[in-house]
Amino acid sequence: MADGTPKGLREPSLDGPFGPGIDRVDGRLKVTGHAPYAYEYQGAEYHGPEPLVGYIVPATIATGRVVSIDDAVASRAPGVRLVLTHANAPPQAPWGPLVAQDRFARAQPMLSDDRVRHYGDPVAFVVADTFEQARAAAMALVVHYESDTPQADLRRHLDQAKVLSKMDGGESPVSDVGDSAKAFAAAPVRVDLRYDTDYQNHAQMEPHASLAVWNGPKLTIWCSSQMVDSHQGGVAATLQMSKTNVRIVSRYIGGGFGGKLPYYADQILAALAAKRLDHPVKVALTRQQMFHVTSHRTQTFQHLQLGADHDGALQSMNHEAWVQTARYDNFVENVAQPTRGLYASPNITTLHKVAKLDLPRSDSMRAPGDAPGSLGLECAMDELAERLGMDPVALRLKNDTMVHPTSHQPYTTRKLADCLKAGAAQFGWERRPTRPGTVRDGEWLIGYGMASAYRGNMLRDASAEVTLGADGVLVVRLAMTDIGTGTYTVLTQIAAESTGLPVEKVRVLMGDTAFPPTAGSGGSFGAETSGSAVFRACEALRDRLAEAAVGDARSPLHGADMTRIAFEGGRISSGDAGEELGALAGRISPDGVTAQGKVSKAEKPQGKAEASFGAHFAEVGVNMVTGEVRMRRMVGVFSVARVLNAKTLRSQLLGGMIWGLSSALIEGNEVDVRQGFFANHDLANYHVPIQADVGEVEVTVLAESDPAVNPIGVKGAGELGICGSGAAVVNAVYNATGVRMRSFPITPDKLLPHLPPVLSV
Repeated sequence: MADGTPKGLREPSLDGPFGPGIDRVDGRLKVTGHAPYAYEYQGAEYHGPEPLVGYIVPATIATGRVVSIDDAVASRAPGVRLVLTHANAPPQAPWGPLVAQDRFARAQPMLSDDRVRHYGDPVAFVVADTFEQARAAAMALVVHYESDTPQADLRRHLDQAKVLSKMDGGESPVSDVGDSAKAFAAAPVRVDLRYDTDYQNHAQMEPHASLAVWNGPKLTIWCSSQMVDSHQGGVAATLQMSKTNVRIVSRYIGGGFGGKLPYYADQILAALAAKRLDHPVKVALTRQQMFHVTSHRTQTFQHLQLGADHDGALQSMNHEAWVQTARYDNFVENVAQPTRGLYASPNITTLHKVAKLDLPRSDSMRAPGDAPGSLGLECAMDELAERLGMDPVALRLKNDTMVHPTSHQPYTTRKLADCLKAGAAQFGWERRPTRPGTVRDGEWLIGYGMASAYRGNMLRDASAEVTLGADGVLVVRLAMTDIGTGTYTVLTQIAAESTGLPVEKVRVLMGDTAFPPTAGSGGSFGAETSGSAVFRACEALRDRLAEAAVGDARSPLHGADMTRIAFEGGRISSGDAGEELGALAGRISPDGVTAQGKVSKAEKPQGKAEASFGAHFAEVGVNMVTGEVRMRRMVGVFSVARVLNAKTLRSQLLGGMIWGLSSALIEGNEVDVRQGFFANHDLANYHVPIQADVGEVEVTVLAESDPAVNPIGVKGAGELGICGSGAAVVNAVYNATGVRMRSFPITPDKLLPHLPPVLSV
């Protein structure tokens, strides 16, 4: 096999990062408006007739049935082509199955019966010549309901929540190591605590949208999808057609955060209407509709019991969580996941109870489980440290472990202690007030807090194809997606590094089920999974090129030693002899030289645990007069194995840290339990951080090599930044005020009544 040292991501270059990273290869397209998003493919890839425009009519009750729909006015409105309801919608497959190998590929029929499953459930779809006409006609529909009394309050239904034996993917939501109840009762130092986190909505910049076009029996949907292959399967299952006749295209995505892992009503309704009308149809959800037609992060209630020896060694950890799922679904937010793997303890119990409510379905949102779970766990660790009279960093170092506490498998690598020590030094943790509420800056109380970060690493199935043309340009094809994280850029780097080509000679094509299948973007597995497939394809291409050059009498490398062949600077060479890669490819085939590569989740290291780690440190100011909390500065130190692009990596980690701040102080949604709808259903009322909310943020990534995890030695990082960062902020609030808050986010109305009287400022 051609060695190609030092190119090709092989030893000895495996230990080193790519350096500071290149700028995003798709950046210019985006800032100049030339990158087509889901609602913009007309003129970019779609060149057919002007699409008709659809508008979804959402239900205005939480549960019940549609008695009748008066569409007389709407059907006669200007420009209206179709009013689709349950009375005239074509047959589709039933919803599900509930338990599926890929829940994102389940059938999801629309308007298939008169039932209303939640507020916002589509009850009609109006198609017209223009958006304005479709919306006006939709408003003219008169829908009569028979409404049932909704159950939409998780707090009031905790006693009805049930323990599920399996979660998505077959993982158990229950773990039981040792006897945590007995060990907790015997522990000399104990904390018994309850926390709750609020509902959250993804609030992506780009709304969900679809353009559906039929060409005979074949359907193409341009949409905003994190997992095009899963959505291909789901659409095909719903419409009861062959998967090979469905094509899903999603080139550019304006934010996903897990909210575009499932597919929604826009894809199915656009496809149904386009088929009925024999004309292309497009639809985009309004911002308000996105809060109910798509998914969300569940509210959580958490009960944590930690028991320790006087020296801080954990003897017992018990983490029980209550979450919501839709009445018709089975998604479980894996809240206690960090408790299973972060700290050493001989006795660990985790349990998840699920309440099925009359609300839209909960599903994955950035770091599902880990984000809300780390808020509970890391705040509980801070409270335990106080009870022990122990420094919070020291407590975590005391319970560090190189073996997964519940699976008992050794970690491939684990640099949590290094992150904690480096972060403490960088932040200036030694200046932390040892007594809460003692440092003031005018009317502001100042406090420090910290927390650990943990996110399991996952490898999934993926494949890729590369073609080197006579012009020396390498084209990479795979059904991966880029949700704004920089996937186009890192895959370009991997392909360039693996073949010795300059990055400007690499063109990555993604987001299309016409390309080799991948698992898509999600779970922080995107870069390592798709990157490994691209690396394997480039590796196969190198071998084919090297064999061809050595066996070609016209090549300067004819008869050369295969082990001495290198790829660099767009050339293949051995010593002083060599030629341009494009010239070689042109001689082999006028259409270019193609190779494929695959990676499988079965390749994960057997008998090993793998995860990414980090440490967060935060300084906050709390206004004694208003109860306002301001993040002054944050420091995050992370260990994620090999760095592909330092620029995009920093952006992901920094964004996650800010989201954690948001979860701690700002972001949450309220349910009107009478009607089962999210009260904050636009960006005027659903608050997320803006620049003024964010102080100084520093991100440091430690050097680490972990070749065991996948062919390119990369660990997931996209979700690590949010894990624990909110807890660091919460713990800093306590250090500033001496007030323990356990209901998040900590808004001024919650905090102010507990602050000490202001005697003077």
